[in-house]
Amino acid sequence: MKKTIIIGASKGLGQAAAIWFSKLNYKLALLSRSYSNLEKVRKKCKNSKMHISLEIDLLDTNTIEKTVKKAMKFLNGVDVVLHAAGGGMGIKESLISSKNFQKLLNLNILSAVEINRLVIPQMKKNKKGNIIHIGSIASYESVGSVGYNSAKAAVSAYVRTLGRELSSHNVIMTGILPGGFIGPLNAMHRLRKKNEKIYNDFIKNRLPRKKMGNTNEIMPMIEFLASSSAGMMCGCLIPMDGAEGKAYFF
Repeated sequence: MKKTIIIGASKGLGQAAAIWFSKLNYKLALLSRSYSNLEKVRKKCKNSKMHISLEIDLLDTNTIEKTVKKAMKFLNGVDVVLHAAGGGMGIKESLISSKNFQKLLNLNILSAVEINRLVIPQMKKNKKGNIIHIGSIASYESVGSVGYNSAKAAVSAYVRTLGRELSSHNVIMTGILPGGFIGPLNAMHRLRKKNEKIYNDFIKNRLPRKKMGNTNEIMPMIEFLASSSAGMMCGCLIPMDGAEGKAYFF
């Protein structure tokens, strides 16, 4: 039974991972800013009473430690951390203010840095652990806003650098770089609901497969990266974009 923290578990890939992992008999600490939404997800999980929902504000990194320590205490240790929270927060201006940039950094990278700071020492001591970051193809090509691209590029640099250092401790840090995909209440789900024409144009013009990816296509890779068999993936960043991306190097 793997003891797992999922950040951003109330929607999108985080929610899909919670349900998927519960079927593998993982014990879960589900973290998100909405406790009520987390509880809905927890109740969808297999053996729901085995898991816990914990509210967390990733925009305020000063409050993270208390919540993460609660999760670690409940789980009695941590084997896997999945960082599935993130997003552009609707901040699209090119000349982004430092205040808004800080918000994007807190959500997409600095909150993960703080969480990892708390869980990695125990993983190093135990000589095992898996940490998975959900990034974006925006980390290596200019497909999003200035702030979002920059924040996701920081995630990739962090995973590549720290993953290398942790490899000698048998702590496997990896990153997945998805393109467009649809999941429960995620950005593409909201776009389809808000403007189906733009959603369909995205599929037609951006996706060579001519269909939107979904969480069920991504979860088998996450399951593998959460396993002890993923040692060769230390520090690796894995594009999963259905050929949407056009960059040669990442």
